[in-house]
Amino acid sequence: MKKTVLYGALICALTINLIVGAQVYLADVKGREADDPEWNYKLFVNVLERVRNEYVDGNDLTYQDLIYGALKGMLDTLDPHSEFMDVDKYTELKKDTEGVFGGVGLVVSVRDDALTVVSPMDGTPAARAGIKPGDRILRIEGVSTEKLGLQEAVKLLRGEPGTEVSLTILSPASGTTRDVSLERAIIKVETVKDIDGRQEYPVWEGGVGYVRLTQFGEQTSSELEAALKKLSKQGMESLILDLRGNPGGLLDQAVEVCKKFLPRKQLIVSTEGRRPSDRSEYRTLSNGRYANLPLVVLVNGGSASASEIVAGCLQDTTAEGKSRALVVGEQTFGKGSVQKVLPLDGGLALRLTTAKYYTPSHKVIHEQGITPDRIIPMTDKQQEALGIRFRGSVEGLSPVEQTLLDENPDVQLERAKRLLQGISIYTQQIGEQERVQRASEAEKVARAE
Repeated sequence: MKKTVLYGALICALTINLIVGAQVYLADVKGREADDPEWNYKLFVNVLERVRNEYVDGNDLTYQDLIYGALKGMLDTLDPHSEFMDVDKYTELKKDTEGVFGGVGLVVSVRDDALTVVSPMDGTPAARAGIKPGDRILRIEGVSTEKLGLQEAVKLLRGEPGTEVSLTILSPASGTTRDVSLERAIIKVETVKDIDGRQEYPVWEGGVGYVRLTQFGEQTSSELEAALKKLSKQGMESLILDLRGNPGGLLDQAVEVCKKFLPRKQLIVSTEGRRPSDRSEYRTLSNGRYANLPLVVLVNGGSASASEIVAGCLQDTTAEGKSRALVVGEQTFGKGSVQKVLPLDGGLALRLTTAKYYTPSHKVIHEQGITPDRIIPMTDKQQEALGIRFRGSVEGLSPVEQTLLDENPDVQLERAKRLLQGISIYTQQIGEQERVQRASEAEKVARAE
């Protein structure tokens, strides 16, 4: 009896050991296969030939069709910003860097598997149609965007100036869907504006200045410098830097903007990737001209990429225990990755995400965004009114638009004003106390003499 039990236990143990061993072996084999280049190359070629020879319409396919399709699918599995570019797409990308193109003025990205508006550009057909950050584009010219890649969607949005494109827009906040027809135009946007969409830059009560950056283009830093000089001549004592609806742009311009407001030897932003060449730090070398200027930065869900770099840097940088700037508004979009364009033979290219941006305190921006110090939400109506103000001219508005403006003030801007005006009053009081104290001390010295 005891021998039977013993043999049974031994057989059971051996069986378990065999099963576990087999699972470990299979897992090891799968692991090796997953990262075995030769095995996977053979699999790829095998599938390629099977499709070429057995697919029902295989006679209409070329090897280039299949390889291009495979490469596009491979890059699409990585992230929304990486892609394989054929000759046409690469040519289109190079045109973009020139800063002029035909389109509707929308910056879009993929968020939660949906084509989402990051921001409409000021003065463009999309902005005039009232499209807002966070809106989702369901269809372009009747084509569902559900299975479109980001760059395919961008290509559909663009076209010859004067031609029209129809969109179906969903507003997540209200749950409403509407169809919009937009006429494409040449998109070239001024990047630095005042509150009225001009370049006059008045100073408000308490010495509060205001400047808005619509995006970060090649001339943004120099345009901002000119605006700050105008404001300084008019008695600016503090500044509101408005980055709401700014979809980003050039990294070097974001760095140059930060330098104006920072002391020397300050970290602005860092990038981290797999390769040493993708790891870098951007720092100030000298004191910025406006390093001591009280500053509030306005952001919202349409603030992305380079805007988030600026807001995150100025929020993180501290002096005497205080942040260099207060960030006011709503959570930013959360686009903080670095793409490199890697040219290939034959006029082809890869656009590949190679690194991520980090703020000075090493907070990741990508898919997280920047959280304001003062969160001031806006209603849909307030957002709509803000879009009208950002168009740059409030003259000739319809009665409905004028009523919308009158009933929906810019609550984020008003909070920023109050914060800076409060700082100004406090500074004046401290200054007066110091002046009185110095005068009293001087009087004591005079009496003693």
